Amino acid sequence: MITDPRSFILANTRLQPVSHTPEISLWLADEVTPIWRLTEAELGEMGVPPPFWAFAWAGGQALARWVLDHPDEVAGRRVLDFATGSGLVAVAAMKAGAASVLAADIDPFAGAAVALNCEANKVESIFTGADLLEAPAPDVDLILAGDVCYEQPMSGRVLAWLGEARSRGIEVRIGDPHRTYFPRLGLELLAEYTVPTTRELEDQTVKRTSVWRLP
Repeated sequence: MITDPRSFILANTRLQPVSHTPEISLWLADEVTPIWRLTEAELGEMGVPPPFWAFAWAGGQALARWVLDHPDEVAGRRVLDFATGSGLVAVAAMKAGAASVLAADIDPFAGAAVALNCEANKVESIFTGADLLEAPAPDVDLILAGDVCYEQPMSGRVLAWLGEARSRGIEVRIGDPHRTYFPRLGLELLAEYTVPTTRELEDQTVKRTSVWRLP
Protein backbone atom coordinates (compact mmCIF):
# COMPACT_ATOMS: atom_id res chain seq x y z
CA MET A 1 0.00 0.00 0.00
CA ILE A 2 1.31 3.46 -0.89
CA THR A 3 1.52 5.66 2.18
CA ASP A 4 2.93 8.86 0.65
CA PRO A 5 3.69 8.72 -3.10
CA ARG A 6 4.84 12.33 -3.19
CA SER A 7 7.50 11.76 -0.54
CA PHE A 8 8.52 8.50 -2.23
CA ILE A 9 9.13 10.29 -5.53
CA LEU A 10 11.05 13.15 -3.92
CA ALA A 11 13.24 10.68 -2.03
CA ASN A 12 14.03 8.42 -4.99
CA THR A 13 14.27 10.70 -8.02
CA ARG A 14 15.91 14.02 -8.83
CA LEU A 15 14.70 17.06 -10.73
CA GLN A 16 16.53 17.22 -14.06
CA PRO A 17 16.04 18.63 -17.57
CA VAL A 18 14.68 16.25 -20.19
CA SER A 19 17.28 15.59 -22.89
CA HIS A 20 15.07 16.27 -25.92
CA THR A 21 13.00 19.02 -24.28
CA PRO A 22 15.50 20.82 -22.03
CA GLU A 23 13.01 23.61 -21.34
CA ILE A 24 11.10 21.04 -19.24
CA SER A 25 12.48 19.50 -16.03
CA LEU A 26 11.02 16.40 -14.42
CA TRP A 27 11.51 14.33 -11.28
CA LEU A 28 13.19 11.28 -12.84
CA ALA A 29 15.12 8.22 -11.71
CA ASP A 30 18.61 7.52 -13.03
CA GLU A 31 18.35 3.70 -13.09
CA VAL A 32 15.48 1.31 -13.71
CA THR A 33 16.21 -1.61 -11.38
CA PRO A 34 16.58 0.28 -8.07
CA ILE A 35 13.42 2.37 -8.49
CA TRP A 36 11.51 -0.70 -9.70
CA ARG A 37 12.50 -2.68 -6.58
CA LEU A 38 11.66 0.26 -4.34
CA THR A 39 8.28 0.57 -6.04
CA GLU A 40 7.51 -3.09 -5.39
CA ALA A 41 8.51 -2.66 -1.75
CA GLU A 42 6.36 0.45 -1.39
CA LEU A 43 3.35 -1.31 -2.94
CA GLY A 44 3.98 -4.54 -1.06
CA GLU A 45 3.73 -6.48 -4.32
CA MET A 46 6.06 -8.34 -6.65
CA GLY A 47 5.96 -8.34 -10.43
CA VAL A 48 4.42 -4.90 -10.76
CA PRO A 49 4.74 -3.09 -14.12
CA PRO A 50 7.83 -0.94 -14.66
CA PRO A 51 7.69 2.54 -13.11
CA PHE A 52 6.95 4.33 -16.37
CA TRP A 53 6.33 7.57 -14.46
CA ALA A 54 10.00 7.70 -13.38
CA PHE A 55 11.48 8.06 -16.88
CA ALA A 56 11.13 10.22 -19.98
CA TRP A 57 10.52 7.61 -22.68
CA ALA A 58 11.45 8.24 -26.30
CA GLY A 59 7.91 8.44 -27.67
CA GLY A 60 6.86 10.93 -25.03
CA GLN A 61 9.98 13.03 -25.59
CA ALA A 62 9.34 13.22 -29.32
CA LEU A 63 5.68 14.07 -28.81
CA ALA A 64 6.52 16.75 -26.24
CA ARG A 65 9.12 18.24 -28.61
CA TRP A 66 6.58 18.32 -31.42
CA VAL A 67 3.99 20.03 -29.21
CA LEU A 68 6.47 22.68 -28.08
CA ASP A 69 7.57 23.29 -31.67
CA HIS A 70 3.97 23.47 -32.97
CA PRO A 71 2.03 25.34 -30.27
CA ASP A 72 -0.74 26.16 -32.76
CA GLU A 73 -1.72 22.48 -32.64
CA VAL A 74 -2.71 22.68 -28.97
CA ALA A 75 -3.27 26.38 -28.20
CA GLY A 76 -6.72 27.02 -26.77
CA ARG A 77 -7.72 23.36 -27.06
CA ARG A 78 -8.85 20.73 -24.55
CA VAL A 79 -6.16 18.07 -24.53
CA LEU A 80 -5.94 14.54 -23.16
CA ASP A 81 -2.47 13.15 -22.43
CA PHE A 82 -3.24 9.44 -22.49
CA ALA A 83 -0.95 7.14 -20.46
CA THR A 84 0.78 10.27 -19.21
CA GLY A 85 3.43 8.58 -17.01
CA SER A 86 5.60 11.42 -15.75
CA GLY A 87 3.30 14.03 -17.27
CA LEU A 88 5.92 15.20 -19.76
CA VAL A 89 3.51 15.61 -22.67
CA ALA A 90 0.88 17.22 -20.43
CA VAL A 91 3.45 19.77 -19.26
CA ALA A 92 4.46 20.47 -22.87
CA ALA A 93 0.82 20.97 -23.89
CA MET A 94 0.20 23.45 -21.09
CA LYS A 95 3.40 25.32 -21.91
CA ALA A 96 2.23 25.49 -25.53
CA GLY A 97 -1.03 27.16 -24.53
CA ALA A 98 -3.62 24.39 -24.22
CA ALA A 99 -6.87 25.56 -22.64
CA SER A 100 -6.83 22.50 -20.39
CA VAL A 101 -5.02 19.20 -20.12
CA LEU A 102 -6.34 15.97 -18.64
CA ALA A 103 -3.43 13.68 -17.77
CA ALA A 104 -4.53 10.04 -17.45
CA ASP A 105 -2.65 7.01 -16.14
CA ILE A 106 -3.55 3.95 -14.07
CA ASP A 107 -0.14 3.73 -12.36
CA PRO A 108 -0.64 4.42 -8.62
CA PHE A 109 2.35 6.79 -8.53
CA ALA A 110 1.50 8.74 -11.68
CA GLY A 111 -0.84 11.25 -10.04
CA ALA A 112 1.81 12.38 -7.59
CA ALA A 113 4.47 12.42 -10.33
CA VAL A 114 2.32 14.58 -12.60
CA ALA A 115 1.53 16.98 -9.75
CA LEU A 116 5.21 17.38 -8.85
CA ASN A 117 6.26 17.84 -12.45
CA CYS A 118 3.55 20.40 -13.11
CA GLU A 119 4.67 22.31 -10.03
CA ALA A 120 8.30 22.20 -11.18
CA ASN A 121 7.32 23.69 -14.54
CA LYS A 122 4.75 26.17 -13.19
CA VAL A 123 1.78 24.74 -15.11
CA GLU A 124 -1.47 23.08 -14.05
CA SER A 125 -3.27 20.02 -15.34
CA ILE A 126 -6.04 17.71 -14.18
CA PHE A 127 -5.19 14.09 -13.38
CA THR A 128 -7.33 10.97 -13.52
CA GLY A 129 -6.34 7.47 -12.48
CA ALA A 130 -9.38 5.94 -14.17
CA ASP A 131 -8.88 3.32 -16.88
CA LEU A 132 -10.12 5.34 -19.84
CA LEU A 133 -10.14 2.27 -22.07
CA GLU A 134 -13.25 1.09 -20.25
CA ALA A 135 -15.39 3.81 -21.87
CA PRO A 136 -15.38 6.10 -24.91
CA ALA A 137 -12.77 8.84 -24.86
CA PRO A 138 -13.72 11.92 -22.84
CA ASP A 139 -14.93 15.12 -24.48
CA VAL A 140 -11.66 16.69 -25.63
CA ASP A 141 -10.36 18.23 -28.85
CA LEU A 142 -7.04 16.41 -29.06
CA ILE A 143 -5.54 13.19 -27.67
CA LEU A 144 -1.77 12.93 -27.30
CA ALA A 145 -0.42 9.41 -26.74
CA GLY A 146 3.26 8.59 -26.32
CA ASP A 147 4.77 5.10 -26.05
CA VAL A 148 1.49 3.18 -26.06
CA CYS A 149 2.56 0.30 -28.34
CA TYR A 150 5.22 -1.45 -26.29
CA GLU A 151 3.36 -4.76 -25.89
CA GLN A 152 0.52 -6.87 -27.24
CA PRO A 153 -2.43 -7.14 -26.81
CA MET A 154 -2.52 -3.73 -25.08
CA SER A 155 -1.34 -1.86 -28.17
CA GLY A 156 -4.23 -3.25 -30.21
CA ARG A 157 -6.71 -2.26 -27.53
CA VAL A 158 -5.31 1.25 -27.26
CA LEU A 159 -5.21 1.80 -31.02
CA ALA A 160 -8.82 0.62 -31.37
CA TRP A 161 -9.84 3.07 -28.62
CA LEU A 162 -7.95 5.90 -30.31
CA GLY A 163 -9.55 4.99 -33.63
CA GLU A 164 -13.01 5.19 -32.08
CA ALA A 165 -12.16 8.61 -30.65
CA ARG A 166 -10.99 9.78 -34.07
CA SER A 167 -14.26 8.60 -35.63
CA ARG A 168 -16.05 11.00 -33.27
CA GLY A 169 -13.99 13.94 -34.46
CA ILE A 170 -11.28 13.97 -31.79
CA GLU A 171 -7.83 14.55 -33.26
CA VAL A 172 -5.08 12.08 -32.30
CA ARG A 173 -1.30 12.40 -32.29
CA ILE A 174 0.97 9.49 -31.36
CA GLY A 175 4.67 9.45 -30.46
CA ASP A 176 6.47 6.14 -30.95
CA PRO A 177 10.09 4.97 -31.42
CA HIS A 178 9.11 2.47 -34.13
CA ARG A 179 8.30 -0.33 -31.72
CA THR A 180 7.35 -3.78 -32.96
CA TYR A 181 3.63 -3.42 -32.30
CA PHE A 182 3.23 0.06 -33.75
CA PRO A 183 1.28 0.00 -37.06
CA ARG A 184 2.78 2.59 -39.40
CA LEU A 185 0.35 1.86 -42.21
CA GLY A 186 -2.62 4.18 -42.35
CA LEU A 187 -0.97 6.90 -40.28
CA GLU A 188 0.40 10.25 -41.41
CA LEU A 189 3.99 10.98 -40.43
CA LEU A 190 4.32 14.48 -38.97
CA ALA A 191 7.88 14.57 -37.69
CA GLU A 192 10.88 12.41 -36.94
CA TYR A 193 13.49 12.98 -34.24
CA THR A 194 16.69 11.45 -32.96
CA VAL A 195 16.02 11.14 -29.24
CA PRO A 196 18.84 10.58 -26.73
CA THR A 197 18.01 7.77 -24.33
CA THR A 198 19.86 5.14 -22.33
CA ARG A 199 20.41 1.40 -22.42
CA GLU A 200 18.69 1.35 -19.07
CA LEU A 201 15.48 1.95 -21.03
CA GLU A 202 16.12 0.99 -24.64
CA ASP A 203 18.33 -1.19 -26.83
CA GLN A 204 20.18 1.89 -28.11
CA THR A 205 21.48 5.14 -26.65
CA VAL A 206 19.70 7.09 -29.41
CA LYS A 207 16.25 6.19 -30.79
CA ARG A 208 14.72 7.24 -34.07
CA THR A 209 11.31 8.37 -32.91
CA SER A 210 8.35 9.70 -34.85
CA VAL A 211 5.15 11.62 -34.32
CA TRP A 212 2.12 10.47 -36.27
CA ARG A 213 -1.38 11.73 -36.96
CA LEU A 214 -4.33 9.35 -36.98
CA PRO A 215 -6.25 10.36 -40.14
